[in-house]
Amino acid sequence: MTSGLVDRHIAFLEALRGAGLSVSLAEDLDAVAALSALPWDRRETVRDAYAATLVKKQVQRPTFETLFDVYFPSLVGEGVQGAEDESRDETGQVRDNAEALAEFREQLLEALADGDEERLARLAVEMVGRFGAMPGRGPGLSSWSAYTALQRVSPSQLVDRIVAALLAEGRTDDEAARTAGRRVGAFTRQVEADARRRIAEEKGPDHVANVAVKPSIDRLDFTAARKADLEEMRREIYPLARRLATRLTKEHHARRRGHLDFRRTVRASMSTGGVPLVTHHRPKRPHRTELVVLCDVSGSVASFAQFTLLLVFALRDQFQKVRAFTFIDHVHEVTHHFTPGADVVDVMSDLAASTAHAALWGRTNYGRAFTKFTEEHADALGPKSSLLILGDARSNYSDLALDRLQAMAGAARHSWWLNPEHHRHWDTGDSVAGRYGEVVPMVECRNLTQLGEFVHDLV
Repeated sequence: MTSGLVDRHIAFLEALRGAGLSVSLAEDLDAVAALSALPWDRRETVRDAYAATLVKKQVQRPTFETLFDVYFPSLVGEGVQGAEDESRDETGQVRDNAEALAEFREQLLEALADGDEERLARLAVEMVGRFGAMPGRGPGLSSWSAYTALQRVSPSQLVDRIVAALLAEGRTDDEAARTAGRRVGAFTRQVEADARRRIAEEKGPDHVANVAVKPSIDRLDFTAARKADLEEMRREIYPLARRLATRLTKEHHARRRGHLDFRRTVRASMSTGGVPLVTHHRPKRPHRTELVVLCDVSGSVASFAQFTLLLVFALRDQFQKVRAFTFIDHVHEVTHHFTPGADVVDVMSDLAASTAHAALWGRTNYGRAFTKFTEEHADALGPKSSLLILGDARSNYSDLALDRLQAMAGAARHSWWLNPEHHRHWDTGDSVAGRYGEVVPMVECRNLTQLGEFVHDLV
């Protein structure tokens, strides 16, 4: 590698680490060795070599792809020569008016209906260049905006026309709708990628990696996730549950043996002259947790609570019994929504609909929720149960009912509180995380990785 490439390689690996991928020195050297043994005339070869040596989980692949495109872009400047030539007027200026916009949207509609990926790639570059340019912005601000381009062109408004074109080809209604949505989503990502590429040329790839690239989906904060991120998180819940279940099964088998049975071991050693070649152990009494989950489903913490509930119920075979309750200012049991074999989409819809039953006035009130729980569901807790509370501990300055929480924690064998906010935000504003944390141990749980680690330790 030349010095320039070495610097780019080091910066790329640092960006991967900053986005949450654990890239060790050994893997760094593996990547260098792979690149030294492969031809560099194809960008795809370089990308695959990096991916094979640096990416450990499938959920990390989108983040890897995004950063690879930033540090090793496929295009420079306006991209392929002539990609924007047709969009210029006789003076050489890029045409950006109502007529030009309508003409571009018709071209985009045709390409999306045909599924012409090569043409869509060119249109994404052209779209950012024509409708995403923001010249003359102040210091520190970028000259390109994917958001502006997407707002101007609005590809999502073309979905119905794309569906109609696909139906004319003989597609079914469901197939046409899925295909149209998938193609528009893919094109949107291409536009965002081209805007990042241009910004990286303007401000450097490190700037884009720091401010414009999200961490991998397993490390993305629940409270910062957008709608598309939440969909991807939902798809990751059950694979995460399967990995956890496999890991837990192996660990349980490894811990199957109980304490040494000294008497049986000595007796068995008599046949070998008193040498204990084989040890005997007392049978280990199986123990599985009875779990009671109490979830705040107000505002931005609702997604965090739903993901935690889904993961717990995906792992319900690891627990002896599970009961779940949601609340805002009133407690509502949702255990019945988690039937074996239930579809994830249906479960999420049922949970969202049940939010109405968890509120009387619509303002989060932990004290009232704890009081209602002890009055109406105290039988859920016992000496074999573990209590898990999910929420940000922001109670709108209402009564905390610490005595009720103390009674709940005292009735359970174990108790924990998962908080989706960063620890630095605890005890700010109306947060009473510190007060509640004195009664029930409070754990920061902001993403899927932390959630998986906690559930593993729980069972």
